[in-house]
Amino acid sequence: MNIASQILDIAISKEIMIATAESCTGGMVAVALTDVAGSSAVVERGFVTYSNAAKIEMLGVSPATLATHGAVSEAVAREMAQGALAHSAAALAVSITGIAGPGGSEHKPEGRVCFGLAMAGRPTHAETQEFGAAGRAEVRRLSRDHALRLLRDALTS
Repeated sequence: MNIASQILDIAISKEIMIATAESCTGGMVAVALTDVAGSSAVVERGFVTYSNAAKIEMLGVSPATLATHGAVSEAVAREMAQGALAHSAAALAVSITGIAGPGGSEHKPEGRVCFGLAMAGRPTHAETQEFGAAGRAEVRRLSRDHALRLLRDALTS
């Protein structure tokens, strides 16, 4: 059984709805979940917020947070996950914002991806993964897989 199927089985058994808030992955986590038959029982919605304006308008990310920390930051990932909960009927949300490449800078290199995980009744978690300059497709794939593991771990802890 693949990880998306595991997530859905656990979420169904616990009656927990899931939302995603994605930037650099462009909806890949939502696709992975909705590729599984029966996903409509727990996948509430997905937000693809590629631009800063979308992060602000759709998820309520603070313009001040974006200005202070930049879109690729744990602070923004945290607000994205919290915003996905606030703007949905979900009880669990994962967010992703990063630099898939090509490009990046000395301060925010290619392959840096920040994740947020918000769950009703729990503190919001944020973390950064450094996938390196593995190429755009690979960074996006690694980001999707990491986000799915975060969802599974949240549901099983």
